[in-house]
Amino acid sequence: EELALVQTVDFFPPVVDDPYTYGAIAAANALSDVYAMGGQPLLALNIAAWPEDQPLDYLTRVLEGGADKAAEAGIVIAGGHTVTDDEPKYGLVVTGRIHPARILTKAGAQPGDLIYLTKPIGTGVITTAHKAQKVDPAHLEAAVASMLRLNRRASELVVEHGAHACTDVTGYGLIGHATEVAVKSRVKLIIGAAEVPLLDGAERYAREGLLPGGTRRNRAYYGEGPASVLTSSPEIPPVLWDLLFDPVTSGGLLFTLPAERAPALEAAFRQAGEPLWRIGQVEEGLGLVVLPSLTG
Repeated sequence: EELALVQTVDFFPPVVDDPYTYGAIAAANALSDVYAMGGQPLLALNIAAWPEDQPLDYLTRVLEGGADKAAEAGIVIAGGHTVTDDEPKYGLVVTGRIHPARILTKAGAQPGDLIYLTKPIGTGVITTAHKAQKVDPAHLEAAVASMLRLNRRASELVVEHGAHACTDVTGYGLIGHATEVAVKSRVKLIIGAAEVPLLDGAERYAREGLLPGGTRRNRAYYGEGPASVLTSSPEIPPVLWDLLFDPVTSGGLLFTLPAERAPALEAAFRQAGEPLWRIGQVEEGLGLVVLPSLTG
């Protein structure tokens, strides 16, 4: 009655050149799904695919990065499985524990809630600029730091302050994951585009057209396709609009919380040194409305 298990799996090809950093980012990304449900990770298993023409020393570094990030989360990697493949891939299966009456899902948002985000977006365009050898090292460094940051403490604070709904922002982009919350909760989410935090350099690379393929797929599906419940303003700059669909790697938590609990929540995040942005509110109705700004 008081104990349940949560299980998740996530893996992807490299997003940075350094094998150790890649492994750590992939591990942080996989752990995030458990944190997004309000759970506590217990153990993990490696999933790896490795080309025969790549040095095994690189794979060792990938696994070390994953192991160190798991240790930071307070867990061990208890084993795993590796296959040969033409493209490197790495990630984790993560098992966590959770109280069955306190599971955070995408279906709990309620009218009157405020909407928060715990990490800036833009990792997709920045890593795409890196692949094109057009990235400013400072911008890449900041994006990597964001991807490496665990959602562990943010999740604890979200649970402590009674959030109604929570998910993490990853490959579907902010619009895609917000759409899922709106549809599953059967409410209307109002988001201010100007309030959404962006990584340094993200606007520059989006303006230069350095968009990952996932941006177009997300826009086609969540912006114009069968999954769209979106209403947007023509006043939103096209560059910012692209970034709202940017596929994120190891992104932050997107959650809703009753407005009366907001002051205590925001104070707790400040005290813990955890980043936090209020980006919208929840109303009665159904859908996702993106305004130029919440302030007018």
